[in-house]
Amino acid sequence: MHDLFAMSEVAEPELAKRARKPRTDAARPIHISGYDRNVRDFYATPDWVTEALLRHVQFRGRVWEPCCGTGAITTVLRRHGYDVTSTDIADHGFGTPGVDFLSCQAVPDDCRALITNPPYGDSGSHKGQEKSSVAMLHFVDHAMRLTGSVQGQLALLVRFQWVAGKRAAALMSVGPFAAVIALTRRITWFDKGTDTNVAQHHHAWVVFDHAHPVGHPPALLFAD
Repeated sequence: MHDLFAMSEVAEPELAKRARKPRTDAARPIHISGYDRNVRDFYATPDWVTEALLRHVQFRGRVWEPCCGTGAITTVLRRHGYDVTSTDIADHGFGTPGVDFLSCQAVPDDCRALITNPPYGDSGSHKGQEKSSVAMLHFVDHAMRLTGSVQGQLALLVRFQWVAGKRAAALMSVGPFAAVIALTRRITWFDKGTDTNVAQHHHAWVVFDHAHPVGHPPALLFAD
């Protein structure tokens, strides 16, 4: 753990008529949830989301969860027999707090894989979305460099439409892109009872493996 601290310095006509109708108060753009975003964009990942990843991918060696939050992903990984190093820039009462992932220059000792739900989402404005997109690309690029140093694996939970973005596609095309696991069920991040909004986005795990054979296309998989 000493080294960890040392290295620390997201019917057709009827349908046509409906499409022409003006928005009601209940309608909202797809990039707006209707709720204020949590501090540092922290949302605990439901267990079934991590379970879906582990049904398709086996990870080598110890796993690093650098945005561990309250331990949602870590708990599922440990349940499946993985040893996990859990860190976070903030203190959520779990793992080692105060570790800024983007300042880390190496992975923790013995870690060969990195699995996380990156803390970058929409802010509800086009300007905020742009900043979020750039931050996410920076996060992915940094994560790929770190896992590349140990010929390791990287799995990130992202919005499905992010995969189709030009800048994201360019980044993934030059990396060891091994698989995309599309979640066919939408994620509900929090429960507000009858006031809970229907989930607006589909998500996917994007998986990079620095041992993935050069020239082999990534696998497209589906999970619920």
